[in-house]
Amino acid sequence: MTRLVVGVGGRAGVSVEEVCALVEETLRGAGLATGAVAALATVESKTGEPGIAGAAERFGVPLVGYPAERLALIPVPHPSASVRDASGTASVAEAAALAGGGELLVPKRRSVAATCAVATAEEHDLRHHGDAEVADAGGALVDLAVNVRSDTPPQWLKERIASSLADLAAYPDGRAARAAVAARHGLPVERVLLTAGAAEAFVLIARALGAVRPVVVHPQFTEPEAALRDAGHRVERVLLRPEDGFRLDPAAVPEEADLVVVGNPTNPTSVLHPAATLAALARPGRTLVVDEAFMDAVPGEREALAGRMDVPGLVVLRSLTKTWGLAGLRIGYVLAEPEVIAKLAAAQPLWPVSTPALVAAEACVSPAALAEAEAAARRIAVDREHLLAGLAEFEEVTVSGVAEGPFVLVRIPGAAEVRTRLRALGFAVRRGDTFPGLDPDWLRLAVRDRTTTGRLLQALDHALALAGR
Repeated sequence: MTRLVVGVGGRAGVSVEEVCALVEETLRGAGLATGAVAALATVESKTGEPGIAGAAERFGVPLVGYPAERLALIPVPHPSASVRDASGTASVAEAAALAGGGELLVPKRRSVAATCAVATAEEHDLRHHGDAEVADAGGALVDLAVNVRSDTPPQWLKERIASSLADLAAYPDGRAARAAVAARHGLPVERVLLTAGAAEAFVLIARALGAVRPVVVHPQFTEPEAALRDAGHRVERVLLRPEDGFRLDPAAVPEEADLVVVGNPTNPTSVLHPAATLAALARPGRTLVVDEAFMDAVPGEREALAGRMDVPGLVVLRSLTKTWGLAGLRIGYVLAEPEVIAKLAAAQPLWPVSTPALVAAEACVSPAALAEAEAAARRIAVDREHLLAGLAEFEEVTVSGVAEGPFVLVRIPGAAEVRTRLRALGFAVRRGDTFPGLDPDWLRLAVRDRTTTGRLLQALDHALALAGR
């Protein structure tokens, strides 16, 4: 049965009875069952409306509230200027129904004081990230859910960042950091844009490049698709299969796609696609976005496209947060043709990257830092082989694809229960079912040192035994 999201709007004081009657009549008229409703959705300002909140309670489903500015970005078939003036979005019901990423099944229906619309429910939570697995744990869990390298940032980097605090009274000046990044990749400075992490870059790409038919290759980091959807785009997916080792066939990408997003190495599959395979996706009039956030964790950065100027439409994203433990500082960069960089920069707010982050960027692309990152990548490769060898001892565990990143994707029947039991045993791992193309039997494990891995494997043995009872 298709799961549904019902978008709801209403005037102040609308009753529970009116909202419920409208929703039931709308579903009945479309031949849809009330039991298929997974959630009611509305604008945040209406989540406290007793009639709407009460309707969600009566249907026994959660009420999801979205910021008006997010709903305003979603194209709707029946916009209303008066509704936009009152709520900040052109149709609360239709935009809220579509905000989760599904398809509109029933457009806006009205009663005296309420509106509703019905869409299919997105089966994957694109906003779920690994940090949610350890939130509120107070450090009580061994973190295998987040892909930030352990024991980072190093002391020398902390000291460099701390020294920048004396300059906080001045506005950030990114020229030195930008030049350092350009030199690191052998590029003209006009091909570099510094960003507040790769996440900001995805938002800029979604809003500034004017894509008509964007395609995202999955399973991969979900933030690119979420950013595209937030910007009002309808996103097509190319789903790679575990039976193929999650390898990419360029022919699977629609020829008409004018924006293609792919990760390399890909989160969460840890697959490293050949540079030639990705370059084959380039076309005149197409923007090819390659997320290389984990490339510096690959020894020698094999298959990297960063620094290439011979691939038309290429946009490479890099993050400094994973290898250097700077997720809280937010620093990354974009490498692209000068015209693309100019468009993205025009969409940025003033001074988007803080002074400490700029100092970190310059420090992390120095020759000494690059040598340190390379040594760390080689240690990760050894530690990953130790983890894979241990996992191979479990007949219940399957690893699809050849892992080349600082994490491993595994398939375990009943993985949700195994994950819960691992948590009780002190280990947080990343659920896989929020990635399009994966189901609840998948888990992602960060690569850690041999001692930590040994403890994990013992806990996994115990968790599998308990789950099998």
